[in-house]
Amino acid sequence: MVRARGVYKNYGRLQVLQGLDLDVARGQVTAIIGPNASGKTTFNKILLGLVRADRGEVVVDGHRLDGSSSYRAHIGYMQQAARFPENLCAYDVFRMLADIRGAAAGRDEQLVEEFALGPVLRTPIRVLSGGMRQRVNAALAFLFRPNLLLLDEPTAGLDPISSGTLKDKIRQERAAGRTFILTSHVLSELEELSDRIAFLLDGRVQFSGTQNELKSLTGEATLERAIAHLMRQAPKAAAPTKTTTTP
Repeated sequence: MVRARGVYKNYGRLQVLQGLDLDVARGQVTAIIGPNASGKTTFNKILLGLVRADRGEVVVDGHRLDGSSSYRAHIGYMQQAARFPENLCAYDVFRMLADIRGAAAGRDEQLVEEFALGPVLRTPIRVLSGGMRQRVNAALAFLFRPNLLLLDEPTAGLDPISSGTLKDKIRQERAAGRTFILTSHVLSELEELSDRIAFLLDGRVQFSGTQNELKSLTGEATLERAIAHLMRQAPKAAAPTKTTTTP
């Protein structure tokens, strides 16, 4: 579904991605894990077309990212903190995005119903609670039946019932063949949902494989301990890769 090869991205002198190689399998949940400044957010921004790689190739569902935007109609995105125009209500946002995407028909409103958003759809977003905004945020990510969903800290701010509802939706859509990229600091959540793990450090993928492969490699019984093991070993693993690269 997603293939990245030799991807570099710098912001001035700050080297963020340094030859990243990653495959995201179709119909699976891939968790991208790494410490702060490891390149997770930048990689997601490249997939969303918000920034362009300095060098390398990224292919999404057979479409090589070259500056065009048509492929984005098939991506759903849930950001960590929902930000919407404060003067609009959720109904206005839904309608506006439907007009932009040209996708008025065939919408997936399951989460609108299961999150009980009906009574607040016409309430100005500025007066909604943080948890209610996150429900709107999640409903929007799935609304247009995307093939690829990028979910950044998806359960942050959700109560336990809403969190469980969202996790069930992820499982349901994965079973239907949709592809997910998850980023979260809640490793127990990623252990529960993910099929594959990609561990990033210093802008490179240091491990990519299944949870069982990672646990076997590290000799640890849980994802949290396995990732901690990788992070403890990271300075040794990363030392040969810290070279200055000019894209």
